[in-house]
Amino acid sequence: MAVTKEIVVERLKTVNGPDFTGNIVDLGMVSEIFIADSKVFFSITVPAARAQEMEPLRAAAERVVKAIPGVAGAVVALTAEKKGGGMEAPVAQRQAPRPAPPAAPQRPVPQAPASHSQGKRGVPGIEAIIAVASGKGGVGKSTTAVNLALGLAANGLRVGVLDADIYGPSMPRLLNIHGRPQTVDGKVLKPMENYGLKVMSMGFLVDEETPMIWRGPMVMSALTQMLREVEWGRLDVLVVDMPPGTGDAQLTMAQQVPLAGAVIVSTPQDLALIDARKGLNMFRKVDVPLLGIVENMSYFIAPDTGKRYDIFGHGGARREAERLGVTFLGEVPLEMGIRESSDAGAPVVVSKPDAAEAKIYRDIAVKVWDRVNEERGAAEAAVPSIVFE
Repeated sequence: MAVTKEIVVERLKTVNGPDFTGNIVDLGMVSEIFIADSKVFFSITVPAARAQEMEPLRAAAERVVKAIPGVAGAVVALTAEKKGGGMEAPVAQRQAPRPAPPAAPQRPVPQAPASHSQGKRGVPGIEAIIAVASGKGGVGKSTTAVNLALGLAANGLRVGVLDADIYGPSMPRLLNIHGRPQTVDGKVLKPMENYGLKVMSMGFLVDEETPMIWRGPMVMSALTQMLREVEWGRLDVLVVDMPPGTGDAQLTMAQQVPLAGAVIVSTPQDLALIDARKGLNMFRKVDVPLLGIVENMSYFIAPDTGKRYDIFGHGGARREAERLGVTFLGEVPLEMGIRESSDAGAPVVVSKPDAAEAKIYRDIAVKVWDRVNEERGAAEAAVPSIVFE
């Protein structure tokens, strides 16, 4: 049976609103419903002041939708962007809370120093998560991310790739992967695989031409599912291809996921470096280690004459890395072969492993992994040991 918006709406009318006042549909709490490949996506608008207590309501809506015959899954998000219909009155009518009894005195507990992963829930089986980010689009971030992942795999690591760019997923094309992911017991997705990488992307769940017209909370829910509801197995590292910029998706990943570090991709010109600085500063503010900067499209070697041209300038990212005290990971040339192999779904690291460009990516992968281990060592050294004498 085909799943329609009308069926979903009727089922959602069985979910009571806050304080059992009507149902969430009639209260105007349900957003536009989006259905793709038997998966249902929508958000529920709640007052910001009551957002935390509304999780059972969200879970109830998700359950009734998943129970509809033919529904393969549901992504339901809470959003507090605006006031929900008719929900503010019950807030005012609630009784004032009774004063809490005085708490019994407690002994002070020694606190470990804060670290970038404190309070963040890891993903079982994954040893390290690396974000590949850029301050703006069009700098070759996704191509860099996929070749970095393949470089890490070529160096003997078990590697996965999460395509976190919901609006413009690139991994299906870059890795020449087609079809839909299977599920385990109808709940957990099995990642797609090619070239020894385990991969998950929104591009596997919707058609390439389908526009993703979602607000921030729905993007966050989709990212969470693709990260935590996937059977990744044992991985040494998961490379996350972040969306360009410094918006909700980047901030959520940085704040909620224990990232081992971030790699920033930029081109040499000043305009790109201005945006790259924004990305660097965002990760620093949320205490994510900066593994280094890659200068992409660094130079061009004319295939007929062998003459070098610095089309976008040269060395800007290296100078920026030195100025900020960040590791400079390497220069990737503007090379026709990289573009052609990427478009063909055969990235240069696997299609031309002996080429100079492939060696550049493998060298960058070595530097990135060395930086991950340095950060691990620094974090372990920062934790005090308790000695009994």
